[in-house]
Amino acid sequence: MSYTYNRTLSGVSFEDADKRVRAALAENGFGVLTEIDVKATMKKKLDVDMEHYLILGACNPMMAHKAIEMEPRVGAMLPCNVILRSVDDGVEVSAIDPEASMAAIDNAELKAVATQVRDMLKAAVDAA
Repeated sequence: MSYTYNRTLSGVSFEDADKRVRAALAENGFGVLTEIDVKATMKKKLDVDMEHYLILGACNPMMAHKAIEMEPRVGAMLPCNVILRSVDDGVEVSAIDPEASMAAIDNAELKAVATQVRDMLKAAVDAA
C-alpha cells in the first residue's frame, strides 16, 4: 500500500505550485493549519542547502471532528500532510493517504472517514 498520492506539476515555479495547491485544498474543504519550510529549517539548523521542500498541514474541520469523536487519540495523526518539493521536471506534490496512516487503528468507522478524506485530498492534488 502506498502511503502518499503524488503528482508532478511540470513547468511551474515553486511559488506558483504553492499557490495552486493551497487554492485546490481550500476548494476541497481543507485549511492549512501548519507550514514547515524544510529548506529554510535545514539551512538554519544544519547550514545545509537543499531544494525547495514545504510541508503543509491540511485539515478539514468536519472530518477531523468526526475522527476525533470516534478515536480521541487520532489527533496524534492529524493534520493531513501535503508536501511540495522541487524535482527535476517541476514540483512534486504528495499528500498522505489517510487510509494508510489509519491502518494501525482497528476501527471500521474511522477507516470509512479516512477513505472520504483520501478522496478529498486526491481531488485537491489533481486540481492543483
